[in-house]
Amino acid sequence: MPFPTLSAPLADALAERGYAEPTGVQSAVLDPALAGRDLLVSAQTGSGKTIAFGLAIHDGLLGTRERFEAAAEPLALIVAPTRELALQVQRELEWLYAKTGAVVTSCVGGMDPRREARALDTGAHIVVGTPGRLRDHLERGRLKLDNLKAVVLDEADEMLDMGFREDLEVLLDATPSDRRTLLFSATLPKGIAHLASRYQRNAQRIAVAGAVGGHADIEYRAVRVQGHEIEHAVVNLLRYMDTPSAIVFCNTRESVRHLHAGLLERGFSAVALSGELSQSERNHALQALRDKRARVCIATDVAARGIDLPNLGLVIHAELPNDAEALQHRSGRTGRAGRKGTSVLLVPRQRLRKAEGLLAAAGVQTTWSGPPTVEEIRVLDQQRLLADPLLTEAAAEEDAELVAELTRERSAADLAAALLKLYRSNLPVVEDVSDPGYRSDTRSPRPDRPERGERGASGPREGGDGGSGVWFRLDTGRANNADPRRLLPMLCRRGDITRQDIGAIRIFDRETKVEIHPDKAAHFAEAVRRTNGAGAVAIDRVAEAPGPARRDAKAGVEPRKPRKPHKPRTGSAH
Repeated sequence: MPFPTLSAPLADALAERGYAEPTGVQSAVLDPALAGRDLLVSAQTGSGKTIAFGLAIHDGLLGTRERFEAAAEPLALIVAPTRELALQVQRELEWLYAKTGAVVTSCVGGMDPRREARALDTGAHIVVGTPGRLRDHLERGRLKLDNLKAVVLDEADEMLDMGFREDLEVLLDATPSDRRTLLFSATLPKGIAHLASRYQRNAQRIAVAGAVGGHADIEYRAVRVQGHEIEHAVVNLLRYMDTPSAIVFCNTRESVRHLHAGLLERGFSAVALSGELSQSERNHALQALRDKRARVCIATDVAARGIDLPNLGLVIHAELPNDAEALQHRSGRTGRAGRKGTSVLLVPRQRLRKAEGLLAAAGVQTTWSGPPTVEEIRVLDQQRLLADPLLTEAAAEEDAELVAELTRERSAADLAAALLKLYRSNLPVVEDVSDPGYRSDTRSPRPDRPERGERGASGPREGGDGGSGVWFRLDTGRANNADPRRLLPMLCRRGDITRQDIGAIRIFDRETKVEIHPDKAAHFAEAVRRTNGAGAVAIDRVAEAPGPARRDAKAGVEPRKPRKPHKPRTGSAH
């Protein structure tokens, strides 16, 4: 359904930005039957509500005119909880109203109040700001609200949670009684209901479909991880998803600093956002994300409030949020304005119950899996390279001579190998991670993975002590510090298989027995035959499965012989 009839300047602005039809919240507030009425709207962030209220108030500000008269005292006041959100709203309204001659001014904490005072003195049609800074300008006589026609409270529940009730009441008490009031809130707690009853007149309540239970455009995933492998899982998810931009949430500043440093060391273009940064540092970080100099943002909940990153396709919860509302606010950074997004929770076994509670309270459908493996990412890297425009676009004419010289001096195989090296040199190194394989009550794990079993095992298994697979022997064992985490990628690489083709792994003192899916056994045997001698570990097929043995429940490997009881010394300790 197209947008309803709008004045030419706004219709042109929407068309130039590619807005063909309104979102749900935009359709709701633009209903002709609600023209001029106060509105109480429950809508999630990312639903297009900035454009919604920008369009909803335009009739009251412009009337039948297409352009504003000279700016004087403000006609509209937009109040937002954070400076980032306020500045984002200012940018949106500037392009929406660009052809009307509107002057849109911001007043936010952390910015120069003297510059803002000069802008207010010069005149503005629309003022956007945070509650504390707006109140300060009001009480100093710089912000005059006598001619105000519309007030918008954006993310009102956030403002109440952040302690801005008194500031909001001071601002609203100073506005004309006949102004129009639009109140937008993701949730409608008692505080919002009280605010609406006090400051709105016969408000129309609008609940936008999909506001409850998460965003329809967000795919939720839960990833099982070992507690000590969370950072490695983040690395692999960023490499696997490969979105234009991503945000990783941590719960503390220290966690942000640690993860940010780790990603930088691995070659990711990343910035950090936490409460300890100055406004100037925050602005530089956000600008780096907007102009694509950085691709990943690591942030705390408070630092990320209100930020809107372009083409944000992935949200990773490196540490679980405190409640379902925080989960939805975090996840709402992606899946905005009709774009698809993915929200991934990293869930160590000890946090499983909390994760299940969060997901159930948020009412979202979730897919459970292990973290992306080295092999899975390697396959995707190959696909991405083959689809890279560098290989599909025609060579530039000025490069023809160099191309000819290269092809004379180097074979096609040499040039392809050099291209692979160059391509891979720009990719952060993938980490070896394991899937704990535990079962979740909210959704069963992937059917090709065991509920429990040998550590690192992830393939076919019947019973609990060896299945119908084909067994191979490795001439390395516990004496050589053999470990499933290190053996799995080596087996996949040398046997040209995936982790799902590997069953039980049993580590003994001098050797290791590995179970391979019967459908892959011949292929595995042929691949390792070619690589035996090229690797440090020899791999041979064995005639039968190793006999049943008691396995250590924690490690999933053949236990050491029990030690003799310790005999306490007699006499004094000193």
